Amino acid sequence: MPTSLLIATNNPGKRIEIQAILADLPLTLVLPAEAGLNLEVEETGGSYQENAVLKALAFSRASGLPSLADDSGLEVEALGGEPGVRSARYAPIPNATDADRRAYLLERLRSHPIPDGMPGWPARFRCVVALALPTGEIYLTEGTCPGYIITQERGQHGFGYDPIFYLPEYDQTMAELPPEVKNRISHRARALQAARPLLQRLLGSPSGDPPSSHLEHT
Repeated sequence: MPTSLLIATNNPGKRIEIQAILADLPLTLVLPAEAGLNLEVEETGGSYQENAVLKALAFSRASGLPSLADDSGLEVEALGGEPGVRSARYAPIPNATDADRRAYLLERLRSHPIPDGMPGWPARFRCVVALALPTGEIYLTEGTCPGYIITQERGQHGFGYDPIFYLPEYDQTMAELPPEVKNRISHRARALQAARPLLQRLLGSPSGDPPSSHLEHT
């Protein structure tokens, strides 16, 4: 089994996080540009799982390498789970920025009172990671991170909705957390940590088979 792993994303923020979280594994992490790929995969799936698999398979087939992709989103209770799988495409304007999406989310929440005694609107980040092998096998893991949406942006780290996603146990937004802390507790970190036993097994580590409770093999 080759030890090269293609990180199947063109999102620089995701790429940095994934590299940091997997840095201690004996892997050669390959970026799409390094593999000569300029691939954009349309996220047409109706779930995080479907979108992650679409991306992982497309990059694996194009490169011939094991490929790791994720799909993630923000789920806000007051909005029935929106923006969900449309988190990156939520704002109804062309070429929307992260700031546009945050502003649109807060506009949507304006008519929903913050629940009594809570620091904001209950929400969670959710991430599904897909690992596609050149043989066509696909492995899936998932991670979530609960928190609250607040009205004032805080912090300079991270990307996406991080500046308005508040974690009461740290009294900080995701964008205020030092990267090393975020890379321990974020939804993406938890999904990738769940994938570590699989990656170790594929690398021939003596850790044994990954726990079935953490992995779905399709």
